Amino acid sequence: MSVIGIIPARYGSTRFPGKPLALIGGKTMIQRTYERAALSSLDMVVVATDDQRIFEEVRGFGGKVVMTRSDHRSGTDRCRETLDLIGGGFDAVVNIQGDEPFIDPEHINGVADLIRLPDVELATLAQPLVDPENLFNPNMVKVVFDPIGNALYFSRHPIPFVRGLEPQQWLKKVDFYQHIGIYAYMSDTLRAISTLSPSRLEQAESLEQLRWLENGFRIRVKVVSKGNTIAIDTPDDLLHIPQELLQ
Repeated sequence: MSVIGIIPARYGSTRFPGKPLALIGGKTMIQRTYERAALSSLDMVVVATDDQRIFEEVRGFGGKVVMTRSDHRSGTDRCRETLDLIGGGFDAVVNIQGDEPFIDPEHINGVADLIRLPDVELATLAQPLVDPENLFNPNMVKVVFDPIGNALYFSRHPIPFVRGLEPQQWLKKVDFYQHIGIYAYMSDTLRAISTLSPSRLEQAESLEQLRWLENGFRIRVKVVSKGNTIAIDTPDDLLHIPQELLQ
Protein backbone atom coordinates (compact mmCIF):
# COMPACT_ATOMS: atom_id res chain seq x y z
CA MET A 1 0.00 0.00 0.00
CA SER A 2 1.37 3.42 -0.99
CA VAL A 3 0.94 6.24 1.54
CA ILE A 4 1.56 9.95 0.94
CA GLY A 5 2.13 12.49 3.70
CA ILE A 6 0.54 15.90 3.13
CA ILE A 7 1.39 18.96 5.23
CA PRO A 8 -1.32 21.64 4.88
CA ALA A 9 0.24 25.08 5.39
CA ARG A 10 -1.75 28.27 4.99
CA TYR A 11 -0.40 31.77 5.56
CA GLY A 12 -3.53 33.29 7.05
CA SER A 13 -3.94 32.51 10.74
CA THR A 14 -6.00 34.58 13.16
CA ARG A 15 -3.65 34.07 16.10
CA PHE A 16 -0.39 33.82 14.16
CA PRO A 17 -0.33 35.18 10.57
CA GLY A 18 2.53 33.76 8.51
CA LYS A 19 3.12 30.97 11.02
CA PRO A 20 4.69 28.46 8.58
CA LEU A 21 7.45 30.99 7.84
CA ALA A 22 8.28 31.75 11.46
CA LEU A 23 11.94 31.11 12.25
CA ILE A 24 12.81 28.46 14.82
CA GLY A 25 16.51 28.12 15.48
CA GLY A 26 17.43 29.43 12.04
CA LYS A 27 14.91 27.37 10.06
CA THR A 28 11.32 28.10 9.16
CA MET A 29 8.62 26.11 10.88
CA ILE A 30 7.53 24.52 7.61
CA GLN A 31 11.08 23.38 6.85
CA ARG A 32 11.43 21.76 10.27
CA THR A 33 8.06 20.03 9.92
CA TYR A 34 8.91 18.82 6.42
CA GLU A 35 12.33 17.50 7.45
CA ARG A 36 10.85 15.59 10.38
CA ALA A 37 8.16 14.09 8.15
CA ALA A 38 10.77 13.10 5.57
CA LEU A 39 12.44 10.91 8.21
CA SER A 40 9.36 8.70 8.27
CA SER A 41 8.68 5.69 6.05
CA LEU A 42 6.05 7.46 3.92
CA ASP A 43 6.33 7.03 0.15
CA MET A 44 6.17 10.79 -0.43
CA VAL A 45 5.87 14.00 1.60
CA VAL A 46 4.44 17.18 0.09
CA VAL A 47 3.41 20.60 1.43
CA ALA A 48 0.00 21.90 0.38
CA THR A 49 -0.26 25.69 0.57
CA ASP A 50 -2.35 28.58 -0.71
CA ASP A 51 0.41 31.18 -0.47
CA GLN A 52 3.21 31.97 -2.91
CA ARG A 53 5.65 32.85 -0.11
CA ILE A 54 5.28 29.43 1.50
CA PHE A 55 5.45 27.81 -1.94
CA GLU A 56 8.79 29.51 -2.68
CA GLU A 57 10.16 28.70 0.79
CA VAL A 58 9.50 24.98 0.35
CA ARG A 59 10.97 25.03 -3.16
CA GLY A 60 13.99 26.86 -1.73
CA PHE A 61 14.91 24.12 0.74
CA GLY A 62 14.28 21.38 -1.82
CA GLY A 63 10.88 20.17 -0.65
CA LYS A 64 7.89 19.08 -2.71
CA VAL A 65 4.99 21.54 -2.71
CA VAL A 66 1.70 22.14 -4.51
CA MET A 67 -0.47 25.24 -4.68
CA THR A 68 -4.06 24.76 -3.57
CA ARG A 69 -7.17 26.89 -3.32
CA SER A 70 -7.52 29.44 -0.53
CA ASP A 71 -11.14 28.70 0.38
CA HIS A 72 -10.75 25.34 2.12
CA ARG A 73 -12.53 25.00 5.47
CA SER A 74 -9.94 22.63 6.92
CA GLY A 75 -6.66 20.84 6.39
CA THR A 76 -8.65 17.74 5.49
CA ASP A 77 -10.21 19.52 2.53
CA ARG A 78 -6.79 20.80 1.45
CA CYS A 79 -5.47 17.23 1.62
CA ARG A 80 -8.31 16.10 -0.64
CA GLU A 81 -7.44 18.67 -3.31
CA THR A 82 -3.75 17.83 -3.04
CA LEU A 83 -4.43 14.13 -3.48
CA ASP A 84 -6.29 14.90 -6.70
CA LEU A 85 -3.55 17.25 -7.93
CA ILE A 86 -0.68 14.85 -7.18
CA GLY A 87 -2.29 11.76 -8.66
CA GLY A 88 -0.01 8.74 -8.61
CA GLY A 89 -2.59 6.33 -7.25
CA PHE A 90 -1.79 6.69 -3.55
CA ASP A 91 -3.90 4.32 -1.47
CA ALA A 92 -3.84 6.40 1.72
CA VAL A 93 -2.98 9.85 3.05
CA VAL A 94 -1.40 11.01 6.30
CA ASN A 95 -2.36 14.57 7.26
CA ILE A 96 0.59 16.13 9.12
CA GLN A 97 -0.06 19.43 10.84
CA GLY A 98 2.26 22.19 9.63
CA ASP A 99 2.66 23.64 13.13
CA GLU A 100 4.33 20.50 14.53
CA PRO A 101 8.01 21.28 13.82
CA PHE A 102 9.22 18.62 16.27
CA ILE A 103 6.83 15.83 15.34
CA ASP A 104 8.18 12.35 16.04
CA PRO A 105 8.68 10.43 12.74
CA GLU A 106 7.70 7.27 14.63
CA HIS A 107 4.30 8.83 15.32
CA ILE A 108 3.90 9.32 11.58
CA ASN A 109 4.94 5.71 11.00
CA GLY A 110 2.52 4.59 13.70
CA VAL A 111 -0.55 6.15 12.11
CA ALA A 112 0.59 5.02 8.64
CA ASP A 113 0.92 1.43 9.91
CA LEU A 114 -2.57 1.68 11.35
CA ILE A 115 -4.18 2.80 8.08
CA ARG A 116 -2.52 -0.16 6.33
CA LEU A 117 -4.59 -2.61 8.38
CA PRO A 118 -7.34 -4.20 6.27
CA ASP A 119 -10.32 -2.99 8.33
CA VAL A 120 -9.22 0.61 9.01
CA GLU A 121 -10.64 3.57 7.05
CA LEU A 122 -9.50 6.42 9.34
CA ALA A 123 -6.71 6.43 11.91
CA THR A 124 -5.24 8.71 14.55
CA LEU A 125 -3.07 8.62 17.68
CA ALA A 126 -3.44 9.23 21.39
CA GLN A 127 -1.11 9.25 24.35
CA PRO A 128 -1.69 8.72 28.07
CA LEU A 129 -2.72 11.94 29.82
CA VAL A 130 -0.82 12.23 33.08
CA ASP A 131 -0.63 15.97 33.78
CA PRO A 132 -3.56 17.11 35.99
CA GLU A 133 -3.41 20.59 34.45
CA ASN A 134 -4.04 19.15 30.99
CA LEU A 135 -7.06 17.14 32.10
CA PHE A 136 -9.26 20.25 32.28
CA ASN A 137 -7.46 22.22 29.56
CA PRO A 138 -9.97 22.64 26.68
CA ASN A 139 -7.09 22.94 24.21
CA MET A 140 -6.04 19.38 25.08
CA VAL A 141 -8.53 17.14 23.30
CA LYS A 142 -9.40 13.85 25.02
CA VAL A 143 -10.54 10.62 23.39
CA VAL A 144 -12.22 7.42 24.55
CA PHE A 145 -12.24 4.23 22.49
CA ASP A 146 -13.54 0.68 22.57
CA PRO A 147 -11.43 -2.46 23.26
CA ILE A 148 -10.52 -2.76 19.57
CA GLY A 149 -9.34 0.85 19.46
CA ASN A 150 -12.23 2.43 17.58
CA ALA A 151 -12.92 5.95 18.84
CA LEU A 152 -16.18 6.41 20.71
CA TYR A 153 -15.92 10.16 21.27
CA PHE A 154 -13.52 13.11 21.31
CA SER A 155 -14.03 16.04 23.66
CA ARG A 156 -12.41 19.15 25.03
CA HIS A 157 -13.90 18.16 28.39
CA PRO A 158 -12.42 15.31 30.44
CA ILE A 159 -13.98 12.01 29.36
CA PRO A 160 -15.11 9.86 31.01
CA PHE A 161 -16.70 11.68 33.95
CA VAL A 162 -15.66 9.93 37.18
CA ARG A 163 -18.64 9.77 39.48
CA GLY A 164 -18.16 9.90 43.23
CA LEU A 165 -14.64 11.38 43.23
CA GLU A 166 -13.33 14.91 43.43
CA PRO A 167 -11.85 15.97 40.06
CA GLN A 168 -8.31 16.11 41.47
CA GLN A 169 -8.58 12.37 42.13
CA TRP A 170 -9.76 11.36 38.66
CA LEU A 171 -6.33 10.55 37.22
CA LYS A 172 -5.73 8.13 40.09
CA LYS A 173 -8.90 6.19 39.26
CA VAL A 174 -9.22 6.17 35.46
CA ASP A 175 -6.86 6.17 32.47
CA PHE A 176 -7.33 9.28 30.35
CA TYR A 177 -5.97 9.75 26.84
CA GLN A 178 -4.96 12.91 25.03
CA HIS A 179 -5.59 13.02 21.31
CA ILE A 180 -2.61 13.66 19.03
CA GLY A 181 -3.81 15.62 16.00
CA ILE A 182 -2.43 13.53 13.17
CA TYR A 183 -4.77 11.61 10.87
CA ALA A 184 -4.52 8.97 8.20
CA TYR A 185 -7.27 8.26 5.71
CA MET A 186 -7.83 5.71 2.99
CA SER A 187 -7.96 7.80 -0.18
CA ASP A 188 -11.58 6.87 -0.94
CA THR A 189 -12.54 7.72 2.65
CA LEU A 190 -10.83 11.13 2.39
CA ARG A 191 -12.82 11.87 -0.74
CA ALA A 192 -16.03 10.83 1.03
CA ILE A 193 -15.56 12.80 4.26
CA SER A 194 -14.58 15.95 2.38
CA THR A 195 -18.13 16.12 1.02
CA LEU A 196 -19.78 16.07 4.47
CA SER A 197 -21.40 19.17 5.95
CA PRO A 198 -20.44 20.37 9.45
CA SER A 199 -22.28 18.33 12.06
CA ARG A 200 -24.06 19.13 15.32
CA LEU A 201 -21.41 17.68 17.64
CA GLU A 202 -18.57 19.13 15.56
CA GLN A 203 -20.04 22.61 15.89
CA ALA A 204 -20.56 22.17 19.63
CA GLU A 205 -16.98 21.09 20.37
CA SER A 206 -15.22 22.63 17.35
CA LEU A 207 -13.69 19.23 16.53
CA GLU A 208 -13.83 18.14 12.89
CA GLN A 209 -13.40 14.43 13.67
CA LEU A 210 -16.82 14.38 15.36
CA ARG A 211 -18.36 15.02 11.93
CA TRP A 212 -16.89 11.73 10.74
CA LEU A 213 -18.15 9.80 13.75
CA GLU A 214 -21.62 11.30 13.44
CA ASN A 215 -21.75 10.15 9.83
CA GLY A 216 -20.90 6.55 10.66
CA PHE A 217 -17.18 6.46 9.90
CA ARG A 218 -14.90 4.55 12.26
CA ILE A 219 -11.67 6.11 13.53
CA ARG A 220 -9.07 3.65 14.79
CA VAL A 221 -6.89 4.99 17.62
CA LYS A 222 -3.36 3.82 18.44
CA VAL A 223 -1.89 4.69 21.84
CA VAL A 224 1.74 5.79 21.65
CA SER A 225 4.26 6.92 24.23
CA LYS A 226 4.60 10.63 24.82
CA GLY A 227 6.75 12.38 22.23
CA ASN A 228 7.64 15.92 21.21
CA THR A 229 4.09 16.95 20.29
CA ILE A 230 4.79 20.66 20.66
CA ALA A 231 2.37 22.63 18.52
CA ILE A 232 3.02 26.30 17.82
CA ASP A 233 -0.27 28.22 18.03
CA THR A 234 0.86 31.76 18.89
CA PRO A 235 4.08 33.80 18.62
CA ASP A 236 4.50 33.42 22.38
CA ASP A 237 4.84 29.64 21.97
CA LEU A 238 8.16 30.23 20.17
CA LEU A 239 9.62 31.55 23.42
CA HIS A 240 8.98 28.30 25.28
CA ILE A 241 10.63 25.75 22.98
CA PRO A 242 13.19 23.65 24.89
CA GLN A 243 16.69 24.47 23.69
CA GLU A 244 17.58 20.80 23.20
CA LEU A 245 15.02 20.60 20.40
CA LEU A 246 16.74 23.36 18.43
CA GLN A 247 19.89 21.38 17.72
